[in-house]
Amino acid sequence: MSKRNSHQNKQAARERLRAERERQAKKDRTRRRLVVGGSVVAILAVAAGIGVAVTQLGGKDSDSAWTAAAKKELVKPANTAGEKGTEIVIGDKKAAHTLDLFQDMRCPICSVFEQNVGATVDKDVKDGKYKVSYHIATFLDRNFGGVGSKNALSALGAALDVSPDAFSAYNKALYSKANHPQETKDDYAKDDVLLKIANEVPALKGNAQFEKNVKDGTFDKWALEVSDAFDSNKDVTGTPTLKLDGKKLTADGKNTPITPEQYSKAVDEQLKS
Repeated sequence: MSKRNSHQNKQAARERLRAERERQAKKDRTRRRLVVGGSVVAILAVAAGIGVAVTQLGGKDSDSAWTAAAKKELVKPANTAGEKGTEIVIGDKKAAHTLDLFQDMRCPICSVFEQNVGATVDKDVKDGKYKVSYHIATFLDRNFGGVGSKNALSALGAALDVSPDAFSAYNKALYSKANHPQETKDDYAKDDVLLKIANEVPALKGNAQFEKNVKDGTFDKWALEVSDAFDSNKDVTGTPTLKLDGKKLTADGKNTPITPEQYSKAVDEQLKS
């Protein structure tokens, strides 16, 4: 037997084995579908080359649940303003200056900004230097698949319903190094993850109404409205974006200040101009 014939025979055997495995796999898939009966379905959403598994079709962590939420009656959290409650302002409402902060709860750079600069922002707000108006997006859900940005935003609404301080503390906890997931991981789609992190905030720990609002998705419709309001800012192309009195705040004319020193310098220079 020549080497060529030997190679051909081996190749044919491999092809027969592959075909048999495919037939068996098809039988297994059919059997699993019959057993599952449609009660639990695995959906693979591929976005930007990344697959995100979304389980329990129709559950709160699925796209279909958010489609349904869009049709529900709007419930606005306390401590919001505007017709649809999309104005989220932290600090003295009478402060002469306003810092507009644009963020997405899955955004890794937003997390770094909060970790590095959050304490500086808190101090400035406490000192009355400016108030902070939050604009929160959910575009990373669209980019990577999943619903974590929307679900975390709804939970933030539940925290804001408790108090502005609870909102600020919870926002900080969600962005902390210990808690914030990679943007490609949809951890914040899970209510139990959000509630576990909320235990780090005294005003939210053991708060039955907060927990109920998170689990029931009380502010899901509101989260969609806040996201739509973010999208209306056509000059904001990424997060985090900062504006002080309507003018973009940068470290070098282009990039967002990401250290306390860069941030304070940019703020002071703009307030003097």
